[in-house]
Amino acid sequence: MIRDFDPRPDEPDRPDLGRGGRSGSGDERPSPSDDSRDVFSRSLELPRGPTRERVRIRNHEYRLRGSEVRTLATAGAFRAVPVEELREPTERPSVVDKDVEHLRELGLVRTLPYVVEQERTTLVTLTERGRSVLEAARRPRENEPPQAFYAGVANSRELAHDAHIHRAYRDAAERLEADGHRVCRVVLEQELKRDYQAFLQAPNRGKRDSHGRPERDPGEIAQWAREHELPMREGHVQFPDLRIEYEGRDGRRDVQDIEIMTPHYRGAHAASKASAGFTQYRASGARLAGVRGTSRGGRTRDPRLAEELIR
Repeated sequence: MIRDFDPRPDEPDRPDLGRGGRSGSGDERPSPSDDSRDVFSRSLELPRGPTRERVRIRNHEYRLRGSEVRTLATAGAFRAVPVEELREPTERPSVVDKDVEHLRELGLVRTLPYVVEQERTTLVTLTERGRSVLEAARRPRENEPPQAFYAGVANSRELAHDAHIHRAYRDAAERLEADGHRVCRVVLEQELKRDYQAFLQAPNRGKRDSHGRPERDPGEIAQWAREHELPMREGHVQFPDLRIEYEGRDGRRDVQDIEIMTPHYRGAHAASKASAGFTQYRASGARLAGVRGTSRGGRTRDPRLAEELIR
C-alpha cells in the first residue's frame, strides 16, 4: 500500500490516500488499539500491520510496518528509549533490532550507546526527519489533545535522565490498565513548562516596550496551576517529569503525575518534589558511554536495579 503525503505549499501536511492501496483504499488497516503500547501511534495515518508498506512524505519515500511505526512514535513521545524496552514480551530481540536498524538506515532514528553498571545497551531517539514523518501523518482524534513528539535531546544530562521515563510509564500504564482505565497520552515536563512560560509571557506579546519579565500576579499563577492540576509549593508551580492522561472506567479524564527519583536528588529540591504529591519512580544511576558523570541518573531494564513506583 502506498500512502502519499504531499502537502500543498500553504497547507498543513495531509495524506492523499487515494493514490494507492491493495484495493484502492486504506480501509483494510487494523483499527487503532487501546493497548497502552499503541497510545502514541493511534492518531497516525501510518501502517499498522506486519507487512512493510510504502509511505511517501513530500519528496521522500519509506517502507514501514506497524512495529516500526510504534517504535518511531514511542521514541518520539519519550525523547529517548532503551532499545530493549521497545520489544514486546513475545518478540525476539532480533526482530526489534532489525526494525531499529531499518529506521536508522532511513534516517528516521538515531541510536546512542548507554552504559549501566558496566552493561551496554542502546538508546533510540528520533531525528528531525523522523519527527516530520510523525507530524505529517498526524490525524486529530476528537476530544483528545495531540501527543507531542520530540527529536533528539538537548544534552547528555537530559538524555541520562530521560532514559528512565519510558519504563516508569510502562509500569504505571500496566497498573492503570489493570484497574480498567484507558491511557490517552503522555505529557513530559518540557511541554508543561512550555505552556506555563507561554502563560507567563502572554501579556508581553505585541508590546514593543516589553522588558520580557512575566507580568502575572500570584493569584493568576495559582489559578493557572489549579486549572492544570499542578501543585504549588512556596509560591512556585511544581512540574512532574511525566504526566499520564487517562480515561477512567466512568469515562472521565484524569491524570497521574510521576517524578523520577535518582540518587542525585538532595536537599530542598528532593523535599519539594516529595511534598508535591507526585507518584515517585525510584531509579538507580547510570551513564552514557564515553560521558563522565551527570547530575541526573539514567536507567536500564535490569531486574537487579532498584526501580519501582512508590506512592
